[in-house]
Amino acid sequence: MTQVVRIPPVPPGVRLIVSDMDGTLLDEAKRIPEGLWPVLDELDRRGVVFCPASGRQAATLLHQLGHAVPGLVVIAENGAVVACGTEKLSVTALDDDVVAAVLDAARELESTASSDVGVVLCGPDVAFVERCDTPFLDQVRPYYYAHEVVEDLTAVPGPFVKVAIYDFGDVEDVTAPALTALPGAMEVVVSGRNWLDVMAPGVDKSVAVRAVQKSLGIGTGETMVFGDYLNDLAMIRDAEWSYAVANAHPEILAVARYLAPSNADNGVVRTIRAALGEPASR
Repeated sequence: MTQVVRIPPVPPGVRLIVSDMDGTLLDEAKRIPEGLWPVLDELDRRGVVFCPASGRQAATLLHQLGHAVPGLVVIAENGAVVACGTEKLSVTALDDDVVAAVLDAARELESTASSDVGVVLCGPDVAFVERCDTPFLDQVRPYYYAHEVVEDLTAVPGPFVKVAIYDFGDVEDVTAPALTALPGAMEVVVSGRNWLDVMAPGVDKSVAVRAVQKSLGIGTGETMVFGDYLNDLAMIRDAEWSYAVANAHPEILAVARYLAPSNADNGVVRTIRAALGEPASR
């Protein structure tokens, strides 16, 4: 039976809306809901800032939404990159030794018969991959609009903000334990059933949200935050007005203050419309 979720409470004076993309704003086919475009126009008219916060790269987010929001502020690479349009407001790079250790561990996983993984080495502007088979690149393209295939990831000059690993199985079974066990200063997060991301210590979406709030002079009581998966945990836990979509990971559901309808039920757009005082129908 489909769970029916009512529109949750909304802040009385919202000025900033931060939303994860995959599994949260995007529908189950990873499409932007058509209802978002008029909502973005209305937010702009009212001076409310809409900010995607994603594991996707900045170039991808700007490609998806930048045409509709001039000067779009994006939280990309799980917080390692914050940008306003094409201007990078902050870039937090990984230590070179950590990058090398993660690449070594990923290659070890690739060499085992039980793992089918591919690596994306993420610079601030462009992502790099060695693996070039169609099934892997089909998973890379939606998240990394600016990407290049290279012969050897270890020969690509940095800096790098993230190493992402795609596991064709469940990333929490083998890949996540192997990467979490690595020595060195790094932040390891599971960002989807198949994706794991490694960033510099202290990098997460919550830190980036606070930086955006500070730069815009916007308080926590004026900010709505939406998420669904473990890479959203920090910003959902720390937000005053935090919303888990109904399809969210159990840990997100446990810490979010409010429950919004699922991504398949257009929960983010409907909840934003309620905050704007508009009918929240699908």
